Amino acid sequence: MTSPRSAQPASETSTQPLQRTGFDIAELLVEHERALAYTDELWAGLTVDEVCWRPSADSSAIGWHLGHQAAVSHFMVRNLTAAEPPIDAELDRLMDGATAEPDRGDLPGLDALRAYRTTSAERLRFRIGNIASGDVGAPQQLRYIGIGLLLAVINHEYQHSKWISEVRLEDLGHALPELPTSDLLTEIDGYLVIGA
Repeated sequence: MTSPRSAQPASETSTQPLQRTGFDIAELLVEHERALAYTDELWAGLTVDEVCWRPSADSSAIGWHLGHQAAVSHFMVRNLTAAEPPIDAELDRLMDGATAEPDRGDLPGLDALRAYRTTSAERLRFRIGNIASGDVGAPQQLRYIGIGLLLAVINHEYQHSKWISEVRLEDLGHALPELPTSDLLTEIDGYLVIGA
């Protein structure tokens, strides 16, 4: 049986033109910053007790969601674009979605959460910046990966921001900031997403 790779001449597989994906990296980086800024507004002014509060052992605190958003971004960057060391091995484990909800209670302080989120965002900007400038081994292929990564990270950020906003409003009694607006944002099932 012939493998797909050997079915085509090498020149055809290596010189295919880049097809338009509908998004470019620069506009998605702007949307990423918008999503991060919205999340930051959601926990601005909350106390450490409020950020760490859980209604039950089978639910996650705002602080866990904040760390999880950053962990997923970090995991995607290091697994899809460049092998990187952990930001903080203990927090990476705690903030992984595979960690059972009863085990998500021992959260760090606000400064540590903020630092974790900042480092994760900086690593994404750095790696996606390399991709955008073509400073990678397979620039066209990684551009596709980078666009898909940004879409997933942005939409995941908004997914957990929705849950954070519900706890902020319904359980803690704090008003919500205005939702972000953008020509690329739409609402599906009550969640903000970058629309296709």
